Amino acid sequence: MLGQISFLLLLLAGNSYAWGASGHEAVGYVAMQFLAPNALAFVQQSLGSNYSESLGPAATWADQVKYTAGYTWSQPYHYVDAQDNPPSSCSVDQTRDCGDGKCILNAIANYTSRVVDTSLSAASRQEALKFLDHYLGDIGQPLHVEALEVGGNDISVICSGSTTNLHALWDTSMIQLLLKSSYSNDVTTWANSLASRIQSGDFAASASTWISCSDTTALAKRSFEEDISGLLNDQSVQPLHCPLTWAADSNTFDCSYVFSYTNGADLCTSNYYTGAVPIIETQIAKQGYRLAAWLNVLFDGSTNLP
Repeated sequence: MLGQISFLLLLLAGNSYAWGASGHEAVGYVAMQFLAPNALAFVQQSLGSNYSESLGPAATWADQVKYTAGYTWSQPYHYVDAQDNPPSSCSVDQTRDCGDGKCILNAIANYTSRVVDTSLSAASRQEALKFLDHYLGDIGQPLHVEALEVGGNDISVICSGSTTNLHALWDTSMIQLLLKSSYSNDVTTWANSLASRIQSGDFAASASTWISCSDTTALAKRSFEEDISGLLNDQSVQPLHCPLTWAADSNTFDCSYVFSYTNGADLCTSNYYTGAVPIIETQIAKQGYRLAAWLNVLFDGSTNLP
């Protein structure tokens, strides 16, 4: 609880994007390439010309509004404060870490229900879609599923000679370097590359495991279809297995890599950056693919993916 309060206070003090705007947009653009017909039609019609009928431009909306008067309530729903002990032990527990219900796990469940609720207005369903678009990006960022040092915000680090914090390093700084060095500083080029790697490249062999919700905790294996059906047919069903699985997946990197930095080293000109890039690209690709599969189940009845 203390971690959630401190993170909330920090968010009120300044703007913080999980993955930065570029990372969120990439998640949306990746998802667009795997949407089934009904899901694609809903996305295009719902988002309309204001968002170029695409999840890419819409993905940053939830961060843009969370400091405005009508949406300050949404701030705690961008993360879950895992009360674990990285790098020694990592875990995410719904009861321990989201006991008050104010976390990203519950937010995903809520907006999953709302996006298909035809009794709601078109504006409300669009809002639900934009929250899902954003939160499925957030949950893939390892420091959005971690309470230690306010999700890394209180850890000062160096990137390319400038002082920043560990959270911002993963959100923005390393992605900006990656885009400039490898993708002509263009988000759509990056997203297209990630999608191609899912379709026939180095991600192809593992992509099917990304949409199988087999948790490392006591939760049994559960499919996207089963998770969503259980939620829509009985909204008291909690926790959803898939978001908890995604959070646990991201959280493992807090133990295996994120907190392995060397104090005083420039993390953007060292092996730390080199090792972080594959994690960042994998997590962005995963969440784009998962977002498409989630929406496909909601609107087409199955993931429609291998």
